[in-house]
Amino acid sequence: MNRILLTTKGAEKLRAELKKLKSTDRPKVIEAIAEARAHGDLSENAEYSAAKEQQGFIEGRIRELEALLPSAQVIDPASLDAQGKVVFGATVELKDEDSGSKVKYQVVGDQEADLEQGQISLGSPIARALIGKEEGDEVTVQTPGGEKYFEIKKVSYI
Repeated sequence: MNRILLTTKGAEKLRAELKKLKSTDRPKVIEAIAEARAHGDLSENAEYSAAKEQQGFIEGRIRELEALLPSAQVIDPASLDAQGKVVFGATVELKDEDSGSKVKYQVVGDQEADLEQGQISLGSPIARALIGKEEGDEVTVQTPGGEKYFEIKKVSYI
């Protein structure tokens, strides 16, 4: 079994999601199912089918989070002393050597990765290329579009 790594912010976010699923979403879908049942014939009732499908999703996600959270290893990036190296939880500022543009990523676990928020999974090609490197290092990342070259401008633990 793989280790499940989460940052403190990621763990808090997942706990909040679990709480919302249990206290808000689950009761709403139960109410929607009861309402749809009141409309009669369930075999041709699209609202009932949709509510049951939503219930299945909610219950599945609750089970997933209840299994994941107790066994996850939560790491506070602010407490890391990695001597400037890129490790799990580190925030890295990169300069794209080809375009000159700058990007900023935080290396996080699979469960909290969100590229739009600048959070990349530890297992992603760019994170794998960055791990163990430090400021000033140049890295080559194999992407579907070919090789990309980055220079590490800054590594921080926030």
